[in-house]
Amino acid sequence: MVKRLLDANASDFHSFSASDLLESIRFSEGRVVVSEVIPILQPFVDKVSNPELAAAFGADMIILNMYDVTSPQIAGMPDRMDKATANTRAPLFGHIPAGQGQTMADIKAWIGRPVGLNLEPIENPDAITTSGRLATPENAQKAVEQGADFIALTGNPGTGVTTRGIARSVASIRARIADDSALIVAGKGHAAGTTEPVIVKEDLDAFHGAGADIIMIPAPGTIPGMTLERCGALIEHIHSLALLAMTVIGTSQEGASVATISQIALMSKMAGADLQHIGDAGTIGIAAPENIQALSIAIRGRRHTYHRMAASLMR
Repeated sequence: MVKRLLDANASDFHSFSASDLLESIRFSEGRVVVSEVIPILQPFVDKVSNPELAAAFGADMIILNMYDVTSPQIAGMPDRMDKATANTRAPLFGHIPAGQGQTMADIKAWIGRPVGLNLEPIENPDAITTSGRLATPENAQKAVEQGADFIALTGNPGTGVTTRGIARSVASIRARIADDSALIVAGKGHAAGTTEPVIVKEDLDAFHGAGADIIMIPAPGTIPGMTLERCGALIEHIHSLALLAMTVIGTSQEGASVATISQIALMSKMAGADLQHIGDAGTIGIAAPENIQALSIAIRGRRHTYHRMAASLMR
């Protein structure tokens, strides 16, 4: 039997297949924290990368937003050319290496957590500046080769990503990557610049039919009209399809008060969420770190939060 993610350590994550990861999430009964960060921006703290910081404050899984599979980068990690001398060079105050060439496999080795990325099914070429962020089978394959444990198909603000486009991308990517090589997450946490409803029951059926493993929906209180009751009804339908549900805080409330995050976390848990996501716009690039911790404490208490924060990579 797979160890539940709640109790898993670096050695467990290293050995997990995609199906193992899915089952470990399911067995954790709504106590999984997913933190989204932007790895191409200057880190929140000058001496560590944003993925490291999110992991240190209790995140179980990390999503990299705006990661380019054709030009991988994780700012705050040493550039590839500097890696051999990274630990012997005299530190420079305020020096932040760009992390050029660093991949998801590299940051996984540093933090000992599952790591994935966003790919976007964008139809308007003016909405994105790099082809390495597009939700194509080729990019998904590169992501898996670079260490992705999961691929989230969604849209950033103003990109015009539609739920129909997401469903098409799920199908094309599922046909390209093996079922057990990476999980596919599909959905939206906000409108992404469209006028369509953010997510409705028919979208859930479409994502399921296309081959998604996890469906993301806005957390209660994060978009207008997303009540606890509405969120709960959507999650009930997701579970009826034998899929997992992830609630998303993607409306800059990741920079709100600790009390606000705790309230959203409890509502999401009451609604039945299997995973809870916190976004990257606390300031810019990562949630307020104390809010990652607050979300974790709200849904699983200090014991499991402190375990996740403190467990050594040697475990």
